[in-house]
Amino acid sequence: MSSSSLSSRPPLWKVWFVAARPHTLSASIAPNIVAYNVGIAIIDNVNKASFFWFTMEWTLFCILMQLGTNLHNDYADFVKGADNEKRVGQARATQKGWLTPFQTAMASGLTLLVGLILGIRFVINIATTTTTTAHIMVFIVVTSIFNAFAYTGGPWPLGYIGLPNFSLGYSGLGDIFVFLYFGLVATMMPPFLYISSTDNNDNDDDDVSTLATNIIVVNNLRDRFTDVLANKLTLAVRFGATFCRVEYGINIFVAYGITVWRWWWWSSAVVSNNDSTSLLMLLPLLSFPLALKEWQALYRKDGGALNPHVGGAAKVQLLFCILLAISIRISR
Repeated sequence: MSSSSLSSRPPLWKVWFVAARPHTLSASIAPNIVAYNVGIAIIDNVNKASFFWFTMEWTLFCILMQLGTNLHNDYADFVKGADNEKRVGQARATQKGWLTPFQTAMASGLTLLVGLILGIRFVINIATTTTTTAHIMVFIVVTSIFNAFAYTGGPWPLGYIGLPNFSLGYSGLGDIFVFLYFGLVATMMPPFLYISSTDNNDNDDDDVSTLATNIIVVNNLRDRFTDVLANKLTLAVRFGATFCRVEYGINIFVAYGITVWRWWWWSSAVVSNNDSTSLLMLLPLLSFPLALKEWQALYRKDGGALNPHVGGAAKVQLLFCILLAISIRISR
């Protein structure tokens, strides 16, 4: 670590705060706001307090998975050359010299170890009622931890199992990873694990997933010029800026289109035509102007100027999920 890095290093707490990337952590929280209210709506005679704490534990598991992924990304992008002196994104603790690669790698490992322990607790508790659901939870825990390391890859720890060059993010699969695990899995699992039921036909997870994906779309759009130098073949590198901007817009219109479709289906097939409460299902549309504003910013800005809009995409998802949760609670 250079003397200049040491002299400009923030306080230790701030270093780890930066490494955690708090501006995107709502991606782990927002889906669970929806999941809790979906559970309240579909589970008969649910113990609200019990299900609340169950969802909180699952939320903690999601946060630990995201934290572990972020920390490992901080380590691996540095050692693989994607984070260098030309970086235009938010500060990365390892690239800045504030932490060593060993420190961020170990922090990632310890974070995911805590997540593993929490996941094992889920499995043990669920196994007392249904082994099938427990097996599904084992799969979720194992793949979540593997994907946390595999998102960026790197020599540790995947090198120990012969996969030092395997990376979801460097192969252009990061968008799919986020869609599946920070959207579908995060939203569906609390009700499913609690009662072993997927009785949720309202697509409350699809719209959450598309908005979560937009966080990484902006991130990759911003970093494409340095990513290509490190052979990090994200969708932005493979298909260019226009593709990313169109993808962002499609994700927005899919999310809000599902909201309108859900209202139409619910009002025509489930409730009577004179039931005005069904209109409350359109409440998430109140966040559409913010989503549109963030999308328009992608056409006006590039590079480091997109930094605020990584968090901006996360804010859109969070606001959408809060409004969706309220609409579920009131209208169903």
